[in-house]
Order: sequence, then C-alpha cells, then structure tokens
Amino acid sequence: MEEPTQKYKLTPMDNSPSYPDAELASFTYKNNTFDFNIKGDSYKLGVQTSDAPEKRCANSAKGQHIHVILNNEPYLAEYENKFEHPLENGNYYMVSFLSRSYHESIKSPKASIGEFFTVDNGNLTSEKPIDKPMVIYSRPKGLYVGKAETERVMLDFYLVNTEISPSGNKILANINGETHFITEWQPYIIEGLPMGENTITLTLINEKGLKMETPYNPVSRTFTLKEDISDEK
Repeated sequence: MEEPTQKYKLTPMDNSPSYPDAELASFTYKNNTFDFNIKGDSYKLGVQTSDAPEKRCANSAKGQHIHVILNNEPYLAEYENKFEHPLENGNYYMVSFLSRSYHESIKSPKASIGEFFTVDNGNLTSEKPIDKPMVIYSRPKGLYVGKAETERVMLDFYLVNTEISPSGNKILANINGETHFITEWQPYIIEGLPMGENTITLTLINEKGLKMETPYNPVSRTFTLKEDISDEK
C-alpha cells in the first residue's frame, strides 16, 4: 500500500533469534515492586542478542530486557526480573514482554503478559487479563545519535487480543504526517527520517478502515534523531 512518492521507506526487519521456550510466566506487584517470573533456557536478561551487529540499528549495551508498558506510555526497560517502581493509586493496563538487546519484542504468545489491574498503597488489589483489542507502542523511543542509530530506525509494536491482515484489522502508521498501512505483525525498519524531532502515531483500524474503539487508540510518540560530529571524521 506504500506510494512510490513517500519520503519514508518502511521495510520488514530481517528474522531474529526466536527463543521458542522463552516465557514471561507471571508477575507480582507488592510494596511498590514488580517481580516477573521468566521461564525457559534460551532467553536470558542482560546478554547481547546474537545477531545484534547484523541488525544495524540502535542496540542496548546492557543487553536483553523486559519492556514494561503501563497505560501505553513509554516503556520501562528492565534488565532484572525484580525492580522497584512506585505507582500511584489507580487502574492500569499493563503489557509486558521480553525484548532482544536491540529492543525488538519477542512475539510468541508465552513471552508477554497483558493485565488490567488496580493499585492501592503500593500493592495490587485486583487484576484480570486484558480483554480488549489493543495496539501497544514500543519503538522508536527517546534519542538516537549518529549514523548507526539514525539511518535505520526500528518500528516495533505489540498486539493484544487482535490479529492484523490485508483483509482484516490493520495498523495505520502516521510517520511525520505520512500514512503507511501495516498488515503484518513484525518489526519494520524506517529509512529517510530527518534529524530532529519525529512523531509516529499508531491507530488500530478495522477491515472498513475505521478506528476501533479500544483503550489508548491511537497512540503517539515523539523521538529525536541527532547527528554525531564524530561521524564526519
């Protein structure tokens, strides 16, 4: 669906290590502290994903981590399964998933948790699985510096209770005002983004092209690309 005149090139990212036994099995939240139970032998927090150099995009020096996304706000990147994070009293949609070192989510069913829960005085008082279709924004996020990070920027998102396809639900991605339709759940590489601030908005739409009435839809994020003067040397 991409028009030849579009400024930004959006292409599927190369296949990544799959971690078939990786599982984000459960979590607790007590005394302002999250504790995630990770199962499986193939995936480890804090190590570099084996193909990170070949991906040629932003990569975390701290290695693989959990993305914890609350109410579709920018994610928390956590390199240990237990960490303190105080939350105000109230209700939260939480989607958490295991991530490779270059921030690409593992999209197998067991590698994520989607819960709607209530917090009171630093503890969960109720929780249940999210029962609504949602698109969860993950990347791009924050600041990208230098050619190695800015020439190829990864777009990644997470789907909850929905699939996308050419004939069904889709993601409408607005990149600095330019429209792209996404019909396959996978990461994409964006090329051609300008230096400075960029904004991406993701909207979950139905087969008729209408915005779905579901929480935090659409979701927008602004991130920054910056030149590195050392690239010129």
